[in-house]
Amino acid sequence: PVDLYVGGAEHAVLHLLYSRFWHMVLYDRGVVSTPEPFHKLVNQGMILGENGEKMSKSRGNVVNPDDIVREYGADALRLYEMFMGPLPDSKPWNMEGVAGVRNFLGRVWRLMIDDRAEEIVIAAEVTDTTPTAEQLRVTHATIKAVTEDIDKLSFNTAIARMMEFVNFFTKETARPRECMETLVLLVSPFAPHLAEELWSALGHPDTLAYEPWPAFDEKHLATDSVDIVVQISGKV
Repeated sequence: PVDLYVGGAEHAVLHLLYSRFWHMVLYDRGVVSTPEPFHKLVNQGMILGENGEKMSKSRGNVVNPDDIVREYGADALRLYEMFMGPLPDSKPWNMEGVAGVRNFLGRVWRLMIDDRAEEIVIAAEVTDTTPTAEQLRVTHATIKAVTEDIDKLSFNTAIARMMEFVNFFTKETARPRECMETLVLLVSPFAPHLAEELWSALGHPDTLAYEPWPAFDEKHLATDSVDIVVQISGKV
């Protein structure tokens, strides 16, 4: 059977008729070996127009993805659709959101690339130094969170985790190559074109498509100190 089937709720009747029903018939006839065609079914939400209504030519609220790709790039379109909200929810299109996601991709690029140079040059902050304990904690916490969010199809929160990573390392005077390469691999399912460019710029002659997914190490997730707020008799 199929591991994961993603379909729109508005087509549920036909989906079930043409797939699940006929699969059951074939199973009863002994043609297929499983009683169900899917291990898991997820109904994704609908992308609505900016006015919150279903997109249609008559309403004049249709968004042409080709126009978005021309102005912002395919990665921005792809990333924004995953960042809009939970996958099962319907959500309205917002051009300001597209611009915001495009700005994030620019920040990822500038985290590793010196955009003041005429050619693609690695930023001086990217070094071959050993990451600090805090840098390792942030990196491995991000790997863990993004991995778990992808498994849950929570793409919007996975992207938010990577935004936190970028915010942290933007303030760092030294950005270890090890941590930067990890971010590129985490970004690659969401913004594959940007990730391939960065992977190449970091000195890898081959595509990252066959690179193993990063693994987190629990020993780097612990913190040395924790702030605990105590309140006694109404006073902090």
